Amino acid sequence: MNAHNYRWLPGVFCLLFVLWAAPPVIAEPVRVGSKTFTESYLLAEIAAQLLESRGVAVERQLGLGGTLIAFEALQKGSIDLYPEYTGTLTQAVLDRPGITHEQLEKELASRKLRLLIPLGFNNSYAIAVGGALAREQGIVTISDLAGHPDLELGFSHEFLNRGDGWPALSAAYRLPQRPIGIEHALAYPAISSGHLDATDAYTTDGELQVHDLVLLEDDRQFFPRYNAYLLTRTDLSAQVVEHLKVLDNRIDEATMRALNHRVAQVGEEPAAVAAGFLLESGLTDTAAHTAPSRMTRILGHTATHLKLTGIALLLGCLVAIPLALLLARFPRAAKGLLYLTGLIQTIPALALLALMIPLVGLGELTAILALFLYSLLPIVRNTLTGLFNVDPLVRQVATGMGLTPRQQLLRIELPLAMPTLLAGIKTAAIISIGTATLAAFVGAGGLGEPIISGLNLNDHALILEGAVPAALLAVATELLFELIERGLIPAHLRN
Repeated sequence: MNAHNYRWLPGVFCLLFVLWAAPPVIAEPVRVGSKTFTESYLLAEIAAQLLESRGVAVERQLGLGGTLIAFEALQKGSIDLYPEYTGTLTQAVLDRPGITHEQLEKELASRKLRLLIPLGFNNSYAIAVGGALAREQGIVTISDLAGHPDLELGFSHEFLNRGDGWPALSAAYRLPQRPIGIEHALAYPAISSGHLDATDAYTTDGELQVHDLVLLEDDRQFFPRYNAYLLTRTDLSAQVVEHLKVLDNRIDEATMRALNHRVAQVGEEPAAVAAGFLLESGLTDTAAHTAPSRMTRILGHTATHLKLTGIALLLGCLVAIPLALLLARFPRAAKGLLYLTGLIQTIPALALLALMIPLVGLGELTAILALFLYSLLPIVRNTLTGLFNVDPLVRQVATGMGLTPRQQLLRIELPLAMPTLLAGIKTAAIISIGTATLAAFVGAGGLGEPIISGLNLNDHALILEGAVPAALLAVATELLFELIERGLIPAHLRN
């Protein structure tokens, strides 16, 4: 045989060697989640940026609405990891207070989850009281609160309802107060301004370094330890696990408190603070974080918001209008449809989103389905109302002219009902624009993302970054429907 026919062999051997020696490539991005408070944002960013610095693609799902939503998203596989605390897992998630660390790990393993990396600090709950009040009234321990039933207490909504929160705390200490619910980020300013006397706090809160607050002694040892971990799925890539192991016990309580302070009080972005920590700790060579401009963020969030509301509204019209037209001649069935859509409307938006996570996971689909369900009532109700308000005499005339029921519907009843029908679609659109701000709680983005982040980071500029465009969208929607009405509805019907 001619030797030159085998000239391709060295190239093949070289290619095989490169494929064998090259490190494995992670095709799917690692989805990093967080809950809606400063420390969770920070820890998630630290993990995400560490992975990105090592060439791992990352998808962020930050600001998920509360512990149970984040935990459910992890179980469902919608995210791969998020920062969590041992006390939260035993008390609020698993409802097994007092179990050992080994038992906790076994329980998580049965759900295909694991406590991967201990971050090195304990962030326990505490009760914070205004410093002047504590000194004046001699309030030192949580037990002392029982002697002051007139104190105004305000707790985060999660603390008010979770197993290791207010219900159990008030029973353990026999506290008589009736606290109100308040966003955690707003509680400290409320104490400083005198509108509140006490609230729940985290021992690593950055605000503790600024506000005149006293952490009351937990004299009955009610609160367990809340050791911070990265909670992950057991099927997380071994390469990703190796990258994350460098965070093992790298953050103590003083460091975490200082990082939180830089976000909560100095006003730095969590991503920038996380980049600085990684650089100062020698875990990355350069601070890779580059923040997009404000206008870029606004345009991106607005585009996502429009997509969510537009798709949901279109689906609502495609389902609700034909269904209402079909049932309009059957009053009892139409009334049943109204009851059903009205019942859906009574479900709180955040609860509906949380209930959908086990079914469809996180992301835009969950938000679109929720917005679609909320759009049904105004469209169905207005369509039926418009049809029912058609003058019976007009129907009799149409019947006398020999028009079929279908011809009556399309040529007479539907045009006469059009003003009311369009009003229902407009109402559904405006409701969707407002409700879609909650989509950020399930990682769907939109204009709710800067609003929720701003609330939790006490950043008013960030809140306005989402609130102002959302308000302008509602105004633009109103004007758009006025133009549509002018085009579709005769002047005498508009009046």
